Amino acid sequence: MYWLPAILILPYVFILLKIYGSLLQLKTFKVSADPETFVSVVIACRNEQKNLPALIKSISLQNYSKHLFEIIIIDDNSIDKTNEIASGFTRVGNIFTINNKGKGKKQALRAGIKAAKGNLIITTDADCRMGRNWIRTIAAFYEMNKPDMIICPVKLESAPGFFGGFQELEFMSLQGITAGSAITKEATMCNGANLAFEREVYFNHAANLNYEINSGDDIFLLHSLKRERQSKILWLESPDSLVTTGSSSTLLSFLKQRGRWLSKGKAYKDWFTIILGIATFFTIILQISYMIGGLINPDLILVFLSIFVLKSVPDFLILLNTSSRYGKGELMWWFLPVQVVYPLYVLSVIISAIQNPKSKIQNPKS
Repeated sequence: MYWLPAILILPYVFILLKIYGSLLQLKTFKVSADPETFVSVVIACRNEQKNLPALIKSISLQNYSKHLFEIIIIDDNSIDKTNEIASGFTRVGNIFTINNKGKGKKQALRAGIKAAKGNLIITTDADCRMGRNWIRTIAAFYEMNKPDMIICPVKLESAPGFFGGFQELEFMSLQGITAGSAITKEATMCNGANLAFEREVYFNHAANLNYEINSGDDIFLLHSLKRERQSKILWLESPDSLVTTGSSSTLLSFLKQRGRWLSKGKAYKDWFTIILGIATFFTIILQISYMIGGLINPDLILVFLSIFVLKSVPDFLILLNTSSRYGKGELMWWFLPVQVVYPLYVLSVIISAIQNPKSKIQNPKS
């Protein structure tokens, strides 16, 4: 009877092994011809005076004709010098700054995309950095495949110690699942820090972004698009399309961020994402339950160890694949200690999500 509840881990193992199998099919995209698509890079930001200069410099130095892209920065009610700094880059002729008349990132993005001239929209965040071939690679991939949405890779900046390794590995696991699920036509996640889509696609689905929830401008757009049978959502595998974003400086800020991500889960309607979330939740609960139970009844220790190993196998395979593709294979030295504390981390995130009330934001005007 001790072993019977352990079968609840099997859906998690099956789903992640399937995702790992799809990662083995990845092929790196290489630009074969210079693209000519006009691109609008849209950046919604709030109180980012420290990060904006480096971001704008990264984009302004792109290996892409300045006549073929624009940078649109939307100031989301900043109380620092974000607007002043963004507006001060007069030497960058293709940069435009507008103010968000509403409130929140979703409305800011909507205002920026509405002002965009390009049919291909690329979104990123103020704390991101990218290589010189970023726009060129995404535009070339778009011209070759004509997708509705392109999910692009994101990597965390390296940080020292166990906390830094934990963040990077956890983020890479999300990236692995993002890429693998997209390949199987069941895209589960994406990241607005590096996301491309057609302008018309955005406005066709803008009403489904759940504006009453602070976060989720990327995920809700993805899930709404998935409900269209003919939609084409692709993962772009290329080091030139990758952006690097900042890691959390403190444990509390890290947990709060993940709590915000989790809190929007109750509004998800995508069945695959829901099933994966439920499978992950039960797996974590099983681990914690048998771990605690083993302290009381030694007979449960073997069950706990079996669950731990079963969960660790697909986790390890996905992380090994992803860390290798990102040139961060050395992070796998942190795998075992991260696996040990991961259930407690998930519990902390759940508690943070429960304590984080949903922000009410006025719906945008069309």
